[in-house]
Amino acid sequence: MPGTPGAPGAPEIPRTPGAVVIGAGPGIGRSVACRFAREGLPVALVARTAGTLAGVADAVSRFGVPVVSLTADSADETALRAALDAAVGEFGLPEVVVYNAALVRPDAPGQLSARAQLDAWAVNVVGALTAAAHLLPGMARRGSGSFLVTGGMPEPKPQYVSLSLGKAGLRTLVTLLDQEYGPSGVHVAGVTVDGPVAPGTAFDPDGIAEHYWRLHTQPREQWQREVLHRGPA
Repeated sequence: MPGTPGAPGAPEIPRTPGAVVIGAGPGIGRSVACRFAREGLPVALVARTAGTLAGVADAVSRFGVPVVSLTADSADETALRAALDAAVGEFGLPEVVVYNAALVRPDAPGQLSARAQLDAWAVNVVGALTAAAHLLPGMARRGSGSFLVTGGMPEPKPQYVSLSLGKAGLRTLVTLLDQEYGPSGVHVAGVTVDGPVAPGTAFDPDGIAEHYWRLHTQPREQWQREVLHRGPA
């Protein structure tokens, strides 16, 4: 029928670019998703399990914005790219992408096998690179947007070897992506959290989430590449 969405010759329904949050768990991921939803942005949530997504989606939907929940392991390149394609199909090329996925566990030097170290690296670093490679070229062609990552371990700790290595790699990745896409108008930055995240503390995820919004809305001449959170935002 003429005018039916999706029918040949039908007018295209405008989509509002929004936020994509990868690693949309109950801590920082949920708070960041809600912070962008509060500003009216549609939100695409990506996490490994439907159970994790359900609670976060419920919190985000209370702000009255469209929400889509997508299951994908950030270490699975095929699944992550498919989820990002689904997010773009739903809301268009995002205004902001947040990579919050991480494998957080204590391990001393030599405690983990090489395979386990590689698995941690895949989540902590390679997933962010996959997401960036999939979305940032289009955002650069458009000339706008933000790619923000959740960092940590500003000083490496021998009781957290895989996480220390991963966060150092992620910090380097931010620098590389900023060099590649920053000149085209994409703000690439990290929020480094120097402590255990817990509600009602100096590391309350709602307070930490404010850094992501500020980075996303910074004028270009004031862009920061990294924000260090050591206390209340």
